[in-house]
Amino acid sequence: MTNMAESLSFDILLSKSQLYISQKECTERGLLQTSKWLAEMIIALDDVLLSSESETCQLVDPLFASELELYLLAKSYFDLREYDRAAYFTPSAKSDKLFFLHIYSKFMAGEKKKNDDRVDTHNSSLAPDTENQYLRELRAELEKKHADASLDGYSLYLYGVILQKLDLTSEAVDVLCQTLHVVPMHWGAWLELSMLVTDKDLLARLSLPDHWMKKFFLAHTCLELQLNEESLKLYTELQLQGFGKSSYIKAQIAICLQNLQEVDQAVEAFMQLQKTDPYQLDNMDTYSNLLYVKDMRVELSHLAHRACNIDKYRVETCCVIGNYYSLRSQHEKAVLWFQRALKLNPNYLSAWTLIGHEYMEMKNTQAAIQAYRHAIEVNRRDYRAWYGLGQTYEILKMPFYCLYYYREAQKLRPNDSRMLVALGESYEKLEKPRLQEAKKCYWKAYSVGDVEGLALIKLARYNMGYLYNIL
Repeated sequence: MTNMAESLSFDILLSKSQLYISQKECTERGLLQTSKWLAEMIIALDDVLLSSESETCQLVDPLFASELELYLLAKSYFDLREYDRAAYFTPSAKSDKLFFLHIYSKFMAGEKKKNDDRVDTHNSSLAPDTENQYLRELRAELEKKHADASLDGYSLYLYGVILQKLDLTSEAVDVLCQTLHVVPMHWGAWLELSMLVTDKDLLARLSLPDHWMKKFFLAHTCLELQLNEESLKLYTELQLQGFGKSSYIKAQIAICLQNLQEVDQAVEAFMQLQKTDPYQLDNMDTYSNLLYVKDMRVELSHLAHRACNIDKYRVETCCVIGNYYSLRSQHEKAVLWFQRALKLNPNYLSAWTLIGHEYMEMKNTQAAIQAYRHAIEVNRRDYRAWYGLGQTYEILKMPFYCLYYYREAQKLRPNDSRMLVALGESYEKLEKPRLQEAKKCYWKAYSVGDVEGLALIKLARYNMGYLYNIL
């Protein structure tokens, strides 16, 4: 992956100009998260001055100009979350921009109905998923236009998202790669593609554009795949290439350090980030996890109060407050805050994993299993959920299940001694113990740096038993 990134040309002036154009395009289409990310990248390049002749806006499409009044009406409904109305008034859209708004409004109407149904369901945080009712209809409409090659880059992106929602993963990967060749500045498309990359081999096989945004994608995907050293190297290079002020990159580096078990450095990185961007809530749930692990009660209390003052109804705030109550051993209150986070966003990974931990503390193993399974449905690369399931089945004395889930966790974190020790203990507890496999796990755990100091003790026990048998 590093070699793939090194071949990319990097013109910082051109990059800023492209950021301006794409930010405007995404804002006009209601792609708010991507628009926000692009705006943050523009601010990170505030010392890069564009000339007055720089092309920071595109010519208006005559077809779109003829539909401008209809667009303004539909966009106003969309911004007020009246998605059905926005879709209703744009059935015969001719321009690419209005057609995208029509399709996106219908998609968001289905997502809103799905989430509302979950909230109405009793104990919604553990309710089964419902499907967006418009997905198949939208897929059929976009499939025809895709066959005619009449979709622009943004509609291609939405087609890829719909295919992914329908679990048509291979088709979604192909469409999202096509999207990126057309609109390489669309960060949301890069993120959707990253979610579908399950291993290093698939990442290497992707047909990606030779564009500077590819480096951001590779860094993000390496981090998701637990290739933390490579991710850290890529983010450091991006800082040196002009994005040194980016709060996004600083947060990603802090997460890399956390994954590398450099907890003190990660905490320091988040503290510095708070000083430069005190009202940022992105990734503050991860910061609260670090404060929880370090038992930094005062700092976690301050973070919870600050987050609550900034935005009480952000999912990150709910997770920070949940961690605060968990550290105080008030597990019922912690569960309530994690459930609130899930009502705000049913696909919020951190909340599913953390609520599983709380149910474990409350000895509610069935609820913990449900929560961990939901976390895996959201993201199969979440090693904490696999590890949590292993612990749950260990408590239930079901060693074969326990072994399976610990194996999955260890695949995701091959150099984490905690996963290896847990795997070794599972081999020991089988009806017919597989002691050689257990010993190999303990030896590897010791070799990669035994965090908990258990591997060497267990190896010593084996050797003592061997000597006892000889004598």
